[in-house]
Amino acid sequence: MRNRFIYILIALLTPVLASGQELTLTLENCKEMALQNDPSVRNAHLDVLAARAQKQELFAGYFPKVTLNSFGFWSKDPMLEVGVYDIIGKNELSDFLNEVLVKAGEQFGFSPIYRALEYGYVASVTAVQPIFAGGRIVAGNRLASLGVEAAKLQQEIVLRENEASVESDYWQVVSLEEKLGTVSVLSQLLDTLHKDLTSAVQAGLAVQTDLMQLELKQSEIKSGIVQLKGGIRLAKMKLLNSIGQDYCFLAANSDTLKPFIDDIVFADRLDDLMPPQEYYVPEEQLAAGMNENQLLDLSVQAKKIEKRIALGEALPTVGVGASYNYSRTINERANGTVFATVQIPISDWGKVSRKVQRVDYQMQKASNTRDYLSSQLILQVRQLWLGLTVAWDKMMVARETMDLAQKTVDQLTASYEAGLVPMSELLQAQTILRQSTEAYIDSQIEYSAALTAYQSRK
Repeated sequence: MRNRFIYILIALLTPVLASGQELTLTLENCKEMALQNDPSVRNAHLDVLAARAQKQELFAGYFPKVTLNSFGFWSKDPMLEVGVYDIIGKNELSDFLNEVLVKAGEQFGFSPIYRALEYGYVASVTAVQPIFAGGRIVAGNRLASLGVEAAKLQQEIVLRENEASVESDYWQVVSLEEKLGTVSVLSQLLDTLHKDLTSAVQAGLAVQTDLMQLELKQSEIKSGIVQLKGGIRLAKMKLLNSIGQDYCFLAANSDTLKPFIDDIVFADRLDDLMPPQEYYVPEEQLAAGMNENQLLDLSVQAKKIEKRIALGEALPTVGVGASYNYSRTINERANGTVFATVQIPISDWGKVSRKVQRVDYQMQKASNTRDYLSSQLILQVRQLWLGLTVAWDKMMVARETMDLAQKTVDQLTASYEAGLVPMSELLQAQTILRQSTEAYIDSQIEYSAALTAYQSRK
């Protein structure tokens, strides 16, 4: 975790302001920033710390339990008063002895009645060391260790899901920016064509209808650019909010810590995507290493330990201890003792046996669930692999379609300049080129998402 936090710190310092207030972010920057700001990631880390604290809490059961007790009292009247009559009763002898004591008391200054326990205090310290507790202490610590492992696995799942979410949002922005670039290039081509066509109309070499068709197409492209810019801003807002990066909508109010949203640049692009065969891992091997599968194994182990704890409730508990006490009541006294304790449950055996039986059923249920869900995980991996291969094939088809559309536009452009085809046919071909280019960009994003989902299971 120390290395992770160092890496996060470096990643947060990596995005630097280029010219003006421009901020450049990479996909890795966004992932690391999300680790710092996403509440689910922080909560998952707290769950790990809580599990470790619980383990340390149960580990204290191995050590002696030390208690300090104290007691003090004061009474309005002495709780103990003893005279001659209290000892030998009311008779001639007690009357004589009481008379003697009264006279002696008057002479020597003491009372014929003994009074005590008017006030006093007692203090003691006791230490008890468990020797045997039916295996419950050892089993409890093992269960706590499993809890730490489970919390770590849950944390890794949360991190995986968080990275996948950030990556999806990142490529959504990139996809829209790529489409904007494609439309912008087409807009520039139409602007150039508009200049040439305007000159041709003025020279009587082209008809006004072609110019009107071109201007309609330019208006359509301008409308598409406006929609794409709005979509890019919305996609940026979603991503920036999830990673904790502040921004503003007015360029005049921007600064180093709060740049203008249009000046935040996402540097990564989908290049050099490899075919699925480069990433293949056997299904059983991939499913066995998944965090979900490990959690299923831990659930079965936890039930076995719970059964061991339940059995321990029917076994004797043995402990040794020592105590030292000091009291001042009737007189002042200090004393120390050592002792041993043995507790053997008798009446709870029937209850414990039913509890063991219940936990045993739960253990069998957890085992059955693990076996079923493990097979489902293999099915999930196969589905992910199938989705990856299908996404690759779709991307290949989309690229072929885009290349064909580009060749068609190039040929029609040359034919239009030679006066062999009408303007409407060229504009239609350019529209098909734009659509096929956007479809190829979408297929790249789809393949990247499928690849991320597949590789996240490794």
